[in-house]
Amino acid sequence: MRSLPRTLIGVAPPAIVAAAAPAAAGATTATTATPATTASSTYQDSWGAYYSSDHKASAEGHVTVEKKGYKFWYWKTFFVKKKICFFDKKKHEKVCKEVVKKEKKRVWEWRYDHFFTVDSTLTNYKWWGGKKCAWETFKVVDKHGHAWFKSFKNCHKHPVHYSFSGKNAAHIYVDVSRGNRHEPTGYHSGWQDVYHASAM
Repeated sequence: MRSLPRTLIGVAPPAIVAAAAPAAAGATTATTATPATTASSTYQDSWGAYYSSDHKASAEGHVTVEKKGYKFWYWKTFFVKKKICFFDKKKHEKVCKEVVKKEKKRVWEWRYDHFFTVDSTLTNYKWWGGKKCAWETFKVVDKHGHAWFKSFKNCHKHPVHYSFSGKNAAHIYVDVSRGNRHEPTGYHSGWQDVYHASAM
């Protein structure tokens, strides 16, 4: 397999891996849940095609999100009734009564991480002259509203395939545009949907 050109721009967490990879073809929406003991499931869907406003660049692809459960252990406080007994010297007898005591126990609950992979095919319909590059910029937003970005370009005649991964995205968007070899400069499509966590 011949290698394909790739360009990665933007700041991403160390856990994010960006690499050129074949785009998924003929992908269809599918949700598969494994038995509850594994606490995991997989979501897949296609996105695009989306075009720059001058229709000289397009991007489309596939998104896969794998939900993986894990046991999260923590300390929890319980209020427990206990019977305590003591010898009453005045009564000269054993006396028992119930008291409420706090006890900490280590318990667990299921928590989940959602690992995503976005595959894309970026097509450049005008690869000559000035501003000859097609650009796609992904915006990944977490559940707290924090965002990070990943950009790719194609300055060649043939489509180029890209892939990047991450974890726990609430929303993923893409903006398709035109630009030079260094940055997108115009003809933006605006933010288009790639993935929303509510679909999982």
